[in-house]
Amino acid sequence: MSTETTVREQHIAFLGLGNMGGPMAANLVQAGYRVTGFDPMPPAQEAARATGVAVVGTMVEAVQEADVVLTMLPSGRHLLEAYLGQARPDDGAAASAPEGTEGAPQGLLAVARPGTVFLDCSTIDVAESRRAAELAIAAGHRSVDAPVSGGVVGAEAGTLTFMVGGDEADVAAVADLLDVMGRRTVHCGGHGNGQAAKVCNNMLLGISMLGTVEAFVLGEQLGLDHQALFDVLSTSSGQCWSVTTNCPVPGPVPGSPANRDYQPGFASQLMLKDLTLAERALADTGVQAQLGPAAAAIYRQWVEDGGAGKDFSGIIEQLRERSAGG
Repeated sequence: MSTETTVREQHIAFLGLGNMGGPMAANLVQAGYRVTGFDPMPPAQEAARATGVAVVGTMVEAVQEADVVLTMLPSGRHLLEAYLGQARPDDGAAASAPEGTEGAPQGLLAVARPGTVFLDCSTIDVAESRRAAELAIAAGHRSVDAPVSGGVVGAEAGTLTFMVGGDEADVAAVADLLDVMGRRTVHCGGHGNGQAAKVCNNMLLGISMLGTVEAFVLGEQLGLDHQALFDVLSTSSGQCWSVTTNCPVPGPVPGSPANRDYQPGFASQLMLKDLTLAERALADTGVQAQLGPAAAAIYRQWVEDGGAGKDFSGIIEQLRERSAGG
């Protein structure tokens, strides 16, 4: 059997080569795609080069000959500024080209070839995602939003789950890419619906972790052994991912961050970002939720108290401290 890598036809521009984007781009290279990448951070550039990504000096240079422009950026503001090449008027800031778009004040949508697929894998506000799609389509391109679940481990292993929004034909055009980077793709509907699914999922995840943490701390105070409580929760009606995969106490799940002093994993500051997006979506839709905003408030305090860089399960430390103080 031949071990040669299949050469793929699509040329991919990959913008954002950090902890998630770097491994995702590396998997595309390994699968035979030609990948041109950009990231403003030198360590990310060096790591990407080592995996075969052709790293260039600007976003504009990366996208000019691309068939697919894949973005993995920190926020919707960054995405829209990259697309447009300037600060948005509603930001109240003077127009200025974002880093990597110098020399192209009209932005990436203006310099990309007609019909380019803009595939956004960032986790951003639903309204901003839908606005980005409108802009791309108006400029003569195609748009798909595909935020991910699975964390850095999933990015490295190529086992991510993609929650996808966009027209069926456009989703089909990037299906092979998603199959390389992930294990499952769920088409959630039209533009922005991938982001909508992601914000709902991560709101529930944040809430479920807080419930799991409270159960384990209560169990500690009642004299329950961690393993005994885990054996009950993991096989009973309290079973959830926060128990069985990301267990917040060391021991029962060897691969959980609790066994390495809560090194992420999924950092608490990222959980707060997602819960803040959920708060915004709740406000926009008028949903009178209580647990989502409460979870956001709890994680906001944890981040402010120094937990930003720890896995989101590390919030168990906060509850223990408060319980001891009581």
